[in-house]
Amino acid sequence: MPKFTGYVSDHTKFIDELKSTTPGMEERQQEGRSLLWDKLPISPDEDARIKESRLRQGAYPYQSKV
Repeated sequence: MPKFTGYVSDHTKFIDELKSTTPGMEERQQEGRSLLWDKLPISPDEDARIKESRLRQGAYPYQSKV
């Protein structure tokens, strides 16, 4: 598939300039991502405990039970 290289958007130019003028930015991005998203695998016992501890929610949680 041909790649079009003639046009570069303003957003892409901004990001490229930001990365070139801010040393270590990508490393800090990876560190921040790992804090929020990269989690260790959960053991089967821990997974079962989490599933058992969940409370079932009713079909209409905002309806008062009269």
